[in-house]
Amino acid sequence: MKFNAISRRRLLAAALGAAALSTPAWAQDARPIEWVVGYPAGGGSDAVARTVAEVMSKTLGQPIVVSNKPGAATNIAAAYVANAKDTGHVLFTADFATLAANPWLFAKLPYHPEKDFVPVSMLARFPLLLVVAPNVPAKNFQEFLAWAKGEAKGVSYASAGVGSPHHLAGELLRERTGVKMQHIAYRGAAPAVQDLLGGQVPFGLIDTASVQQYVAAGKLRAIGVASPERLTTLPDVPTLAEQGLKDFTAYAWQGLVVPAGTPPETVAKFNKALQAALESAPVKARFQALALEALPGTPQQMAAYTRLERERWGRLVQHAGIKLD
Repeated sequence: MKFNAISRRRLLAAALGAAALSTPAWAQDARPIEWVVGYPAGGGSDAVARTVAEVMSKTLGQPIVVSNKPGAATNIAAAYVANAKDTGHVLFTADFATLAANPWLFAKLPYHPEKDFVPVSMLARFPLLLVVAPNVPAKNFQEFLAWAKGEAKGVSYASAGVGSPHHLAGELLRERTGVKMQHIAYRGAAPAVQDLLGGQVPFGLIDTASVQQYVAAGKLRAIGVASPERLTTLPDVPTLAEQGLKDFTAYAWQGLVVPAGTPPETVAKFNKALQAALESAPVKARFQALALEALPGTPQQMAAYTRLERERWGRLVQHAGIKLD
């Protein structure tokens, strides 16, 4: 009996010790994850993050809190993540600006696009639509070119800001067509679209999420889509390539990264949860409504994609002499 009592006490002590040792690891795994977005709440990037985060949170068994840190073409958010100490609990929506355009637009950046971040996976991309205001007399790309070249003083186009994919796509269009164009930068796509609707600016290459509802309602006219294939949400709108502008593609894309120093097993865990989220019904439905193309894949595929985009658009930025500081 004495032996049994001692044995029971030892077993109980061992069990309590094991529980005590396991508690810190369990607590760490249950800690919230911060998902940083470099744009205000309510925008396209914010919507994507919140939609995907909700599904990933259930898979990971951890709460994911979206944190908006807008400003300076995502540089504020990027610097915050690059300097994050709590690796393993920080995610970041790194997009066209962060990884492709900013390294060419800014003489100095508060982060390095490759050294300060580890890719998890691409998230998604918005195709850009060439849209015209109601007062522009063009229904297809050839009519658009004839109108634009017929304007003696040139034509102006709207974008979501200097260095945005909308801006650089416009520069690419100018380079490819020889049309004299003046860029008008807005603070985001929403005010640019409002001036397009009002006819204050004649055209723009704008992401599908921002303009497709107005195209469907007949308030803006879509001349063509800057993607290899037509959109399922706007099947009657031809691609620009179909209309003679070969190999003209432009997207507003985004991927998911973590701070450098994040353990490889954590990166793999996030990647697995993200792939599952991109295949889930809620995310698919939301992306389809926004004409958003999901881009599942590996960290290596994201690294290769962003490197090619950085090289491609870097040549254009340098040729056009675009700078933000």
